[in-house]
Amino acid sequence: MIILKSVFIPLTTVILILAFSLPSKAAMNPTIEKALISICKSVTTNKVYKYKRIAKSYHLKDRAIALKVVCNGQDIISFAESYGADKTAAKLQRSLGDSTIIDIAATERLQVTFTD
Repeated sequence: MIILKSVFIPLTTVILILAFSLPSKAAMNPTIEKALISICKSVTTNKVYKYKRIAKSYHLKDRAIALKVVCNGQDIISFAESYGADKTAAKLQRSLGDSTIIDIAATERLQVTFTD
């Protein structure tokens, strides 16, 4: 009985730890990934109407996109500027307003990497 307890308790602990840690490593939902890739591609074109159409089709707000989306390791505004898309970058920058206070530790960012 003592051997059973000495095996059962550590085994239970390991199973519980794995149960809570494995879902955090799960892959991104394909629908969300498709939406993020579409948004990233649309900001590279410097056509605000195209960006607005895609953002609206996925029911995403400009402010949420500007604060949370990361394309190829860059925030979306810097990503748009790196592609020379100044109009879409300016639109996203305006959505943030004049001044913001952001708790960086609490900010959740969604990152996606794609190739053309």
